[in-house]
Amino acid sequence: MNVRLLPLLGLLLAAACKEPPRPTPSPPPAPGPAASAQHYLGDRPDGKLHVYFLDVGQGDAALIVSPEGRTVLVDTGPASAANHLVNRLPELLARPLDLVVLTHPAADHYGALDAVQKVAAPRRLLEPQLPEASSEYDALLTSIGSRGVEIFSPAPNPSQPEEHLRLPLGGGAELTVLWPRAPSEPLLLEGPRETRQAQHEANSIVLRLTHGETSVLFAGDARLETEAALLNRSAELGSTLLKVGAHGAETGTTPEFLQRVRPRAAIISAGASTTLGMPAQATLERLNAAHARIFRTDEAGEVHALSDGKRFVLTTQRLAPGEPSNTQHVFDSAEEDLPPFLPIAPPPAIAQQEPPGAVPTKTAGVKAESDIDLSRSKQVEEPPSRSGNERGARTAKKQPAASGVKYYASRNRPIFHREDCPSVKRIFPENLITYTSRDEALKQRKPAHCCNP
Repeated sequence: MNVRLLPLLGLLLAAACKEPPRPTPSPPPAPGPAASAQHYLGDRPDGKLHVYFLDVGQGDAALIVSPEGRTVLVDTGPASAANHLVNRLPELLARPLDLVVLTHPAADHYGALDAVQKVAAPRRLLEPQLPEASSEYDALLTSIGSRGVEIFSPAPNPSQPEEHLRLPLGGGAELTVLWPRAPSEPLLLEGPRETRQAQHEANSIVLRLTHGETSVLFAGDARLETEAALLNRSAELGSTLLKVGAHGAETGTTPEFLQRVRPRAAIISAGASTTLGMPAQATLERLNAAHARIFRTDEAGEVHALSDGKRFVLTTQRLAPGEPSNTQHVFDSAEEDLPPFLPIAPPPAIAQQEPPGAVPTKTAGVKAESDIDLSRSKQVEEPPSRSGNERGARTAKKQPAASGVKYYASRNRPIFHREDCPSVKRIFPENLITYTSRDEALKQRKPAHCCNP
């Protein structure tokens, strides 16, 4: 070996024995959004009202997304729907739920609540606090409350017991709780002869969602007794869409109730191949007699309703045979162009008596001063939007009232017409309201688009 190479060889061996230098550790990544925030895939608010009648089998679940992005889930469906909701809700939500409403303690309405809480982290929960709920239901609420969810009841404000509880959702959308009204009014079917199930169904939370001239009535599992109580206290029931009560069972959806609601479309949440007889054929016949277009989740799958404040556009997950892929069903808010209501035999009659201690509601259009603002942590006093009255006032400036001209309206709708409008002839005499001036009409209603009074 060449002796001149020995020093070089020694240097190489020494270098090989040394531990290679460790790379400089990279700085930790900057903190990003919470994992739960990344989980939501829903779109940002688009200024319109969205209602998703979810396909949860034999049960109920509907998601409301307001024009400003406030979200309310009305019931969570049965436990068997948990996997579907865990996957579907994040697709529709842009952030955690603002509110969950449990209409009553029935497993097909609350069964998937635990799964919903884990995936959608609701801030509040509204439930009717009915007596004799099952131990399973009470344990579930206790568990949900321990996770920081605020639970409250639909009781009217003690300082204004005659008013309904209202929940502004932003962008002109609002939820009104029509029933139950305890302790201002007693619960229905409180007698010892009534079953717990019947009492819970009769006192389901009934909601009316409004946005502009459009509205949706959520009937829960309302029974004949519930409908009678609402009719007797002259609650505002007129709605563009009806979420049919009790999955279309024959225990409700009376002709008298439909006469007041006058829905353009009716959505029934029911399971496929059910042996429970829902929806009942008699209920379907009554809806057809009321000229309401029927959408069933067991046939159409999920139903999406979109409102711009003037009309609803409905699309379904599954199309009927022969329907093109771009089929949309449009339902205007106006009542007067509906054909006359067809009489049909009602379900078994019940006593139509005012509940003991009931307080008549105030004149339609009077808003509650104590509402639940979902954007805040506690109950606040905040009047609802007056955009409708402001629009009417602007129109009044453009069109001065003509002397001697009368105006007409239906007591079930928030619009009025000129006396020569063809829609006036379609208003039932018992619903007809006459105004002697345009200014008088504008104090309570908005001008109809069909005749621009």
